[in-house]
Amino acid sequence: MFFRTSAFSLAAALLLLAAPTHAQRKTKTKVKTESGATISAATRLQPLFGNLTATQAEAALGSAFITSTVQSFASRAEASRFFSSKGYEYLNENQADTAAYRFNLAWVLDPKNPDAYRGLGVIASRNPTPDEAISLLNQSLALDAKNVNTLSDLGASYLIRYQQSKKKKDLTTALGYLQQAVAMEGGNGVAWQHLGRAYYFQEDYTKAWEAIHKGQQISLMSLDFDLIADLKEKMPDPAGQFK
Repeated sequence: MFFRTSAFSLAAALLLLAAPTHAQRKTKTKVKTESGATISAATRLQPLFGNLTATQAEAALGSAFITSTVQSFASRAEASRFFSSKGYEYLNENQADTAAYRFNLAWVLDPKNPDAYRGLGVIASRNPTPDEAISLLNQSLALDAKNVNTLSDLGASYLIRYQQSKKKKDLTTALGYLQQAVAMEGGNGVAWQHLGRAYYFQEDYTKAWEAIHKGQQISLMSLDFDLIADLKEKMPDPAGQFK
């Protein structure tokens, strides 16, 4: 994997998820709706409870559970934001399973919460292919088109897909998302590193170095040293900082 970042993002999560997670306590209990949808120990950790509809998932969880879950909040939307925020906290603590369940709860409580989809997309990035992560991140972006972190995550995901597919369309799509991310927030060091990788794949090594240095100026912790090593083999650092 070529991503090395410090700010919480899909790239950071890929590193976190490479380590063992604290698993949820397993149970054989299954909750079944009238439509036949179930939530088991396995599906509760899958994105969108195993791709149920929000209505199916809520029915499976039960009205009593939903009522008790939201009773301490002013609204379901507020409760949803709380659980998505907790999801990111658990990700930072390397507890991906617990985070997944929190993001799923956030989604059921408010299917219009973009952070629920983004969090699940970050977790899905541990899959062998980035397709599910891309789908979830696109759902998040549809609800919050100006979220720089989501744009950066999508760009990173399409770079992963490009490495597998070698299709120019995937690289072009990645580049578009990353350029949009840095245009909206030039102070996002992680996005600059991803953009540098996109330029590297395009064999535009001058722009790749420029992106690396822009990210470096923002945060040394954002530097992608794998990219720097790869790039040095193609072109010496014009600034002479990495020898």
